[in-house]
Formats: sequence, C-alpha cells, structure tokens
Amino acid sequence: MNSYSIILIIGISVIGAMAVIFGNDIVKLSISTEKYSLYVDPLLDKQSLFVMGRVTLQNTGSETITNLHINFGDGDILDISSLEPGKKIIVSPPPGNSMQFVMISADNEVFVNKAYREMPKMVGMMGS
Repeated sequence: MNSYSIILIIGISVIGAMAVIFGNDIVKLSISTEKYSLYVDPLLDKQSLFVMGRVTLQNTGSETITNLHINFGDGDILDISSLEPGKKIIVSPPPGNSMQFVMISADNEVFVNKAYREMPKMVGMMGS
C-alpha cells in the first residue's frame, strides 16, 4: 500500500466515525428517550411601559403528561389536565405577578423549577 491509500483509508474512517457520532446526537433530539420529560422556558419581555411574561411548556417525552400544576409564585396557580407528546403551549402569569420563578409539577414525578430569563434586546426593536 502506498501512502495515498493509507491517508484515504484514514480520511474515510474519520468521516464515518463523525457520521456515527453526529447521527446519534440528531437521533437523540428527534426521538424521545424518556417517557416523561417537560421543557420549560419562562421568559420576560421588558418594554419601556410594561413587562410581559410568558412560559413555554413542551412535552418532550414519549408519554402524555397529566395533571400539570403551574405555580407562578405570589399564590398564582394554573392547572392543566394533560399535555400530549410533542405538544407545546404558552401560558402567562396573571397581571400583578412578580414573575420571579415558575414551578411545574405533574404526575409521574415530573418537576421543573426555573427563574424567568430576560429576552435579549436588539437595536431598533421596541423596548430597547
């Protein structure tokens, strides 16, 4: 074997290994590996005159999540009966809520506690 054949074999092997590694990562994103999993993204949008809060909930598991109990803090609670796999909903805390955190609990030991994050401001956008 000459040196070009060896380099070609090594190159093909590296490309094949990369395809396996990245392919596995993509499969993990598209196929749920957990039965009960909930993605939660609490977001604050601060404008010059008001602050708007919203919480995105998405069932990233393979089974329906039931009896979601959303605690916005300050005694504000919202109950949702179920969220099917892959479904996404957006909920907002009631007016007057301090919007510090959100705690979500559900059947099958689902529990998520997150603080609100602020939406990044871009030059020229309203509220920046």
